[in-house]
Amino acid sequence: MTTNLLVELFVEELPPKALKKLGEDFARVLVAVLRLEGLAGDACVAQSFASPRRLGVHVAGVAAKAADKAVQQKLMPVAVALTADGQPTPALLKKLASLGAGPEVVPQLKRQPDGKAEALFWDSVQPGATLAQGLQKALDETLARLPIPKVMSYQLADGWTDVKFVRPAHGLVALHGTEVVALQALGLASGRTTQGHRFEATQATISIESADSYATQLREQGAVIASFAERRAEIARQLKRNADALGLTPIDDEALLDEVTALVERPNVLTCAFEAEFLAVPQECLILTMKANQKYFPLLDAAGKLTRHFLVVSNIAPADASAVTGGNERVVRPRLADAKFFFDQDRKKKLEDRLSGLAKVVYHGKLGSQGERTERVQAIAHVIVNQLSMATLPYTVEADDEFKVLDSKVRQAALLAKCDLLTDMVGEFPELQGIMGGYYARHEGLRDGVAIAIEDHYKPRFAGDALPRNHTGTVVALADKLETLVGLFGIGQLPTGDKDPFALRRHALGVIRILVEKNLPLDLPALIDAALPAFGELIAHPQDTRQALLGFFADRLAVNLRDQGYSAQEVDAVLALQPTRLGDVPKRLEAVRAFAALPEAASLAAANKRVGNILKKVEGELPTAISQDLLKEAAEQSLAAAIAEVQPAADRLFEQHDYTGSLKALAALKGPVDAFFDDVMVNAEDPALRANRLALLGRLHAAMNRVADLSRLAA
Repeated sequence: MTTNLLVELFVEELPPKALKKLGEDFARVLVAVLRLEGLAGDACVAQSFASPRRLGVHVAGVAAKAADKAVQQKLMPVAVALTADGQPTPALLKKLASLGAGPEVVPQLKRQPDGKAEALFWDSVQPGATLAQGLQKALDETLARLPIPKVMSYQLADGWTDVKFVRPAHGLVALHGTEVVALQALGLASGRTTQGHRFEATQATISIESADSYATQLREQGAVIASFAERRAEIARQLKRNADALGLTPIDDEALLDEVTALVERPNVLTCAFEAEFLAVPQECLILTMKANQKYFPLLDAAGKLTRHFLVVSNIAPADASAVTGGNERVVRPRLADAKFFFDQDRKKKLEDRLSGLAKVVYHGKLGSQGERTERVQAIAHVIVNQLSMATLPYTVEADDEFKVLDSKVRQAALLAKCDLLTDMVGEFPELQGIMGGYYARHEGLRDGVAIAIEDHYKPRFAGDALPRNHTGTVVALADKLETLVGLFGIGQLPTGDKDPFALRRHALGVIRILVEKNLPLDLPALIDAALPAFGELIAHPQDTRQALLGFFADRLAVNLRDQGYSAQEVDAVLALQPTRLGDVPKRLEAVRAFAALPEAASLAAANKRVGNILKKVEGELPTAISQDLLKEAAEQSLAAAIAEVQPAADRLFEQHDYTGSLKALAALKGPVDAFFDDVMVNAEDPALRANRLALLGRLHAAMNRVADLSRLAA
């Protein structure tokens, strides 16, 4: 018979940013161990609880005792266990004694083959664990495996015993139905009493009647919504209700919502406002200070602009909330005043006037100052503009004088991009670097394209972030990321395992996204070559750096493409050719996917793999000249004719970047290729005949593998 189980650990206020994960893992690990112990089935339903002062779980269908298990245990070889006349040896009797059995079980032992010899086996019944035993083990393991950000050490009431946990624990509830399960943990003995809200509970101590009444009793008697998910949903509902009343929208921030959910037990959303004069400050500054420092939810209008209204999630629900709203309005005012002061002070000094200060800001011990870094970014950006102007594929920029104007904008934006690092606002809020530079550039009357580029040059900052909005920002962002990657790779600061202190993986992905999603006519190796000279003698082994970076980009690109849903085979086929222009890669992948769907694909891929293996074994230089006179067999004549007919069309489509059409054109080769391998001996005894057939296969291989290495599609 099974009954529902409840376990709750009552503690002092838990770290809010870790609470959600702590609650999930508390439930997950405890239930997993109960299943291993045979006390809960695989289909049992568990509900986790996590509030600022408690971690808990409700598990449906937990047995009071696990079922007994039949166990067969190998004891020892028969030659060791029994004498010549079949009597137990002292070694066997000692082994049985260690298992709690005596000589009386010897007749029950079984002789079974065990490799080359026979061994004695004992069939016994292992009693199932009681709930108290199994739950104690589950709780111990759960507490040991919790992802605690920082462990505290505190003393128990005896003033002597030390306990280590994330926060001091004051209560333990363990109920199986209505019965208390006897447990010990963190110096506590289990019972049925817990505590509700510090100020709103109707009674100080709550006696939980049963596992199933826990959540209801806490809500009604303790004024606590114990479920993290329910509390979060209630906060979201109230945020929307209050915002709708004003015709506004609360800022969308899942992390902030999680953190606020971890700070309150009985959420009560209140509407507050600040003085309109503060709206003259860039809204990013106001939003950041309200979110980061006060955990408030700013309200936006239909155009996404910040308004003077904001929402507060209170942990109390007084009849008159004016004291709470007034207090929060008073608290936020100095924060906003600081932001306004920083903004006003920063605008008194031009970005260009801060350039000299960058020479005093260390970028990296081996790579110099931010000033030196700025010079490198500017040099790299200039070369990128030149590469765009000379690209074989057209790249259109806005302006009458095109690339001269773009180069001028790029030089100015690259020069000023890091100057906001020396402003008071960025000093207070590092997250605003770039953003504030854009505001200050506009204030100075700089060209809007330059201001946008300064703001965007860090983009994309994270997965899913927007790309730079204009050509100037695109070039400066590429230069900035390449400078970081080439410089740090050049001095040996490569990512290792899960450690990437300089976020080089993110920088590489940013370069990849810009090149691919903007379809820039730029070659990745050429970009790296453009960045290397900017470092002069700082990079001792530029070619090694180049190769290491190309391999790093290839790995990042492969991971990114697989994350987008392309198969490992598709990605492998395209990247095997090491395409240098990354903007082409999505087209190639779609072409490979379309080709793989053709009925001829499997046969051609297998044939391509076979051709590749044959050509790899050729000693010396591969023959290239094909003599029509040496095409003796009908099958090789047909293949040569098919290649001559198909290849020009496939090549023409390839040059037009119609990769799908190019690969589909190759489908016509299936019949001639199959016939060739059925009827023609490639390694003929006649050297001239063999060389001619190898040249034919070489041409076939070249024709088939311009878009991707099709052999990688072979099963």
